[in-house]
Amino acid sequence: MAAPPRPVRVFLVDDHEVVRRGVAELLEDDPGLVVVGEAGTVAEALARGPAVRPDVALVDMRLPDGDGADVIRGLCRRVPGVRCLVLSSYAEEEAVAAALTAGASGYLVKQVRGADIVSAVHTVAAGGTLAGTPGRPARPGTDRRLDALTEQERAVLALIGEGLTNRQIGARMGLAEKTVKNYTSHLLAKLGLERRTQAAILATELRGRRPGR
Repeated sequence: MAAPPRPVRVFLVDDHEVVRRGVAELLEDDPGLVVVGEAGTVAEALARGPAVRPDVALVDMRLPDGDGADVIRGLCRRVPGVRCLVLSSYAEEEAVAAALTAGASGYLVKQVRGADIVSAVHTVAAGGTLAGTPGRPARPGTDRRLDALTEQERAVLALIGEGLTNRQIGARMGLAEKTVKNYTSHLLAKLGLERRTQAAILATELRGRRPGR
């Protein structure tokens, strides 16, 4: 008789203890998940995380001594194979871009349902990424959607994935900011996306980023 699969080991990073406790209870209701540690600051996360060797780190973006991107970069360097997932109250484009650039595999806002958080942790632990609606795993074969984009639109999408603003993209590509805005609108429509943050997540996924690489 085969042994049951090992539960996914989850590490929680949030400066609010009540949030950590609530998320821990939610996750541990799933027999396939186990919370192996918690931290409330960047320093605690980087000290405790490597010791408990999690499969997935669930990280808030705003912490007293830094931000979630600092935690993600640090854990990716120190914990082989760890996957990082942001769970934050904030969804500004700059925060999403910073998390993805640091190596996050997805970005959730705390308004999502508990079931979406559990599903997202399983998706990320299995090697997937999140694109589009928070909590919904990226669909397989999304790279084929790029066939509808022009070369310029693909270049703009890639730079969106690097966290650049329209002005920065225009400077990089030698285009007017308004032109970049038009390219962005067109590529969002072709990809079936509604927001720039969704494009940033998709661009990161298609680039094949994996924490720890």
